[in-house]
Amino acid sequence: MRPSSALTVLSMALFLSACGGEADSTQAHGPDPKMPAPQSSLLPSMKIAEPVAWGDQKPTVPQGYSVTAIATDLKIPRQTLVLPNGDILVAEGRGGSAAKLKPKDVIASVIKAQGNTKVKGGNRLTLLRDADGDGTYELKTVFAENLNAPYGLAFADGKLYVANQDALVRFDYEEGQTKASGQPTKVTDLPAEINHHWTKSLAISADGRLLYVGIGSNSNITERGMEVEIDRAMVWQVDAATGAHKPYATGLRNPTALTIEPESGQLWTVVNERDELGPDLVPDYLTSVREGGFYGWPYSYWGQNVDPRAQPQNPDKVAAAIKPDYSLGSHVAALGVDFSIPAMGGQYTEGVFVGEHGSWNRDKPVGYKVIFVPFSNGRPVGEPVDFATGFRGADGKTRGRPVGVTVDPRGALIIADDLANTVWRVTRNR
Repeated sequence: MRPSSALTVLSMALFLSACGGEADSTQAHGPDPKMPAPQSSLLPSMKIAEPVAWGDQKPTVPQGYSVTAIATDLKIPRQTLVLPNGDILVAEGRGGSAAKLKPKDVIASVIKAQGNTKVKGGNRLTLLRDADGDGTYELKTVFAENLNAPYGLAFADGKLYVANQDALVRFDYEEGQTKASGQPTKVTDLPAEINHHWTKSLAISADGRLLYVGIGSNSNITERGMEVEIDRAMVWQVDAATGAHKPYATGLRNPTALTIEPESGQLWTVVNERDELGPDLVPDYLTSVREGGFYGWPYSYWGQNVDPRAQPQNPDKVAAAIKPDYSLGSHVAALGVDFSIPAMGGQYTEGVFVGEHGSWNRDKPVGYKVIFVPFSNGRPVGEPVDFATGFRGADGKTRGRPVGVTVDPRGALIIADDLANTVWRVTRNR
């Protein structure tokens, strides 16, 4: 796009957003959020993030905890994985190739670009090592490169699995190695045409036999037609040995992160829901994932709330739609999830951490933080608790955007920040 055209588009977006008249509202959290009436407009409200450097600032964490930047100058860190010896792998990259369908898509892309890093994605895995356990990761080295927008990471039985935007691959891994011993082996191809939602999230069963891959839709609400949604908006179950795969759960618009509850083996996900129904619809959510379950997209949201934009309509599918377990609030853009452990201490011993990348399509921004959702008896309960904040300050400036969150068995939370290109480590003060 020519600079003059981009300026015109951006000016139009700001004007239309200002005319939206978005009311002050409270985000609904928990298992039974109130669903407001849908709103429609030429464009959703948009709030441009204004990125600035952290400088001498850093995220705010609860009293009794400390946060440290353990790696900087990365190339768009997305998800992290703690290996058995304590080394941390960081997936770095940027994917997607979806064409803009309408003028509003062009406008939205301009708006969103204002809040993203200008760094080129690394298409690599970087390894971080703290050899003496003092909290300083003195080694930062490239473990594998020439990947294709790597995102999801998993490990079991000497195999390291990486979900690129076009394929699930694996590396053989020996404890302590700092560089991949060769090119990865392909486990299976993943849907990659268009790639409106390109991220491929990943989890693995405790016995290492089954992999779960989250694959997002190719549209907001089927505007490209249902034919391009084949094998998308779902979680695949993949046989780790053979690559054979099948749909495990469907109707999940964009399952951006997956994790398995260690005691029950239950699969959980966070999902980015649809846009353009107003600032308070539709809630992004945290939910357990039932085998064979259907979660609504594109025909309905939060159970049986029909979305008339999806064509053709499918009343039978709406009737079968499962209501998610827990609302995170609309447009928070949850991109990371992991279960806590007792070593995290205090009120953070039982539940999940969620990384919220933050909204671009609300006049009053939401997200831009890491929250903790308390659990009891294997289910989420109560209000979410802010755990790491300050990524977007009271001054309206955005210093970071959380993506993946990973609990280190030694008692720390690892946070990938893809705006500051930093990995943060939050620890309990001893």
